[in-house]
Amino acid sequence: MHAISIIVFGPLLAAIIAGFGNRAIGNTAAKIVTTGALFLSCALSWPIFISYLAGTAEPSLVPVLHWITSGTLNVAWELRVDTLTATMLVVVTSVSALVHLYSWGYMSEDPDQPRFFAYLSLFTFAMLMLVTANNLLQMFFGWEGVGVASYLLIGFWYQKPSACAAAIKAFVVNRVGDLGFMMGIFATYLVFDTIDIPTILQNAPAMAGSTIGFLGYRLDTLTVICLLLFVGAMGKSAQLGLHTWLPDAMEGPTPVSALIHAATMVTAGVFMVCRLSPLFEQSVVATNVVTIIGAATCIFAATIGTTQHDIKRVIAYSTCSQLGYMFFAAGVGAYGAAMFHLLTHAFFKALLFLCAGSVIHAMHHEQDMRFYGGLRKHIPITFWAMLLGTLAITGVGIPGTALGFAGFFSKDAILESAYAAGGHGTGAFYVGILAALLTSFYSWRLMFLTFWGKPRWAGSEHIQHAAHDAHGHGHDAHEDTASEGATDAHAHHGHAHAHAHDDHHDHAQGDGTAGYHPHESPLVMLIPLIVLSIGAVFGGFAFHHAFIDAEGGIAFWSASTLAFDSHLAHASHEVPTWVKWSPFAVMLTGLIVAWLAYIRHTDWPAKFVSQFYLLHDFISHKWYFDELYDLIFVRPAFWLGRLFWKGGDQGTIDRFGPNGAAALIVQTGRATRALQSGFLSTYALVMLIGLAAAATWAIMPK
Repeated sequence: MHAISIIVFGPLLAAIIAGFGNRAIGNTAAKIVTTGALFLSCALSWPIFISYLAGTAEPSLVPVLHWITSGTLNVAWELRVDTLTATMLVVVTSVSALVHLYSWGYMSEDPDQPRFFAYLSLFTFAMLMLVTANNLLQMFFGWEGVGVASYLLIGFWYQKPSACAAAIKAFVVNRVGDLGFMMGIFATYLVFDTIDIPTILQNAPAMAGSTIGFLGYRLDTLTVICLLLFVGAMGKSAQLGLHTWLPDAMEGPTPVSALIHAATMVTAGVFMVCRLSPLFEQSVVATNVVTIIGAATCIFAATIGTTQHDIKRVIAYSTCSQLGYMFFAAGVGAYGAAMFHLLTHAFFKALLFLCAGSVIHAMHHEQDMRFYGGLRKHIPITFWAMLLGTLAITGVGIPGTALGFAGFFSKDAILESAYAAGGHGTGAFYVGILAALLTSFYSWRLMFLTFWGKPRWAGSEHIQHAAHDAHGHGHDAHEDTASEGATDAHAHHGHAHAHAHDDHHDHAQGDGTAGYHPHESPLVMLIPLIVLSIGAVFGGFAFHHAFIDAEGGIAFWSASTLAFDSHLAHASHEVPTWVKWSPFAVMLTGLIVAWLAYIRHTDWPAKFVSQFYLLHDFISHKWYFDELYDLIFVRPAFWLGRLFWKGGDQGTIDRFGPNGAAALIVQTGRATRALQSGFLSTYALVMLIGLAAAATWAIMPK
């Protein structure tokens, strides 16, 4: 069997075994099967990627089966392997394997572990199907697969109403984007008479300048196709307008957040645009739209990240912002830089999420950073790992040298490419610089609130419950999830926590939490943090030559469909010195401001909020997108539903249909029953009336 087939279908087989075997095979067997399959896929993926780095591999197709034949539509299920695929394989399998391993510790007390690990493996399989697709229908199969798996994982704790609501929200919002993606596929087949990706990209230049009828207008053909496809990318990758599902996805377990936000679902849109980059290059309007939406998302999400208190939501909005960087890089033609940032972001963002899970684990499922403080002495490994992740996401490095963390190489490459591209790219550069400032601020704000300062645990209901439990006062799992936004508990099925609290806490005293001692996570959770830390530190240095350098990029990306622009790559290295140093300057500024506000002058944040309460209220309410959508879409939809339900279904159809017929029969029966009196005279009268009626009918003229 070909290695790529094992990589793709191994997780599917593991998901089937764990899912259908469930409690029959037990927790341990399910975890071994799924985690082992992912580590096998990861071990097979890295040699493929390295062979493309070395320039010794060529694109290949591995046939699986002939899928559909209908008229001129012929769809073969084939696994495409090229540079783009190889890059995504190492991203998806590496992060997923480490998330599986991490979940051994994080989900150790959950009663439904086989189901959880089956969902994780199913999610990974769907993403692998997406990135190996050689035609748009196969890509759509993986596209919908990650949507279904995300629904299952976000709503994993299905007895928790907020988790169910978040899962439905993610599913519905993505259906909006998927409608655009489907229409794009239909339009592509209509224009090119094929959905085979290489054939479409080869024929795209010939269609430049042509028009197509759409919504009653004659519009540029490739612009319509690209914009429809990009609507799908906006949904999956949570771009402005279709972003509202992403923060609510935090309702799922933390390992799910790491997998969704770092390696799978949200990167699908970026990958699709890069895979179809020769098509997008034929439409200036489409690339400009991608640039503008990406830049707007970048700054929009960064502003919200500065006001969030839930540690996972801060990182979630960071993901949304970083995806904006990737899209405006693709919009200006720096597809290599977009994929490079996708790669580095996967490692440091997975690291940040898993570190957040370790903090939540240590703080007895408390997610509000206002109740943290001083944790670096209690969970030192988590602290150092999260510090490295923060250095990576804020882009710490020295311009003009090879000294820097992963984000330094990839984010700076995007900003320099945007400036070099000119046009809309110049605006995207300035927006990206401002977003980098905010990224530095909210990232260091998270670090200072969590790991520095005096402990603020006394205000946390979670810690109070934990301290009481140390005295032998058990508590129900639902009590741990009372506060909205602090809901990442291991159990949501009515069973009590069993985290060996006596090992974690001393006896409480004073305010009930004075004797509480946070605990470091078990080794099975720390190993993924250490491995991902290596990627956050060295990922940029190791791969920047192949991904973004002019010469290296041409050689590396030539074995793929990605449209690498060597001229833009050259120009990005020749931008003015102040452009190269701007990211460093704003990174340092954000760090200093965060230090002043949360370490030196801790009264500053409250003063700022009181001074600019309207601005803070606007941003902390996420620019009121949820409220606006609720007013425009949700409430009218519910009103319309109730109208058809009460007035149409019950008031009309049921009333005059089955219910009405049943009522008529009942009334007729009652009338007939009145005639069954048991008196002979009554029966004679009825017979006489019947006879008279029959005689009347008989003598009437026909």
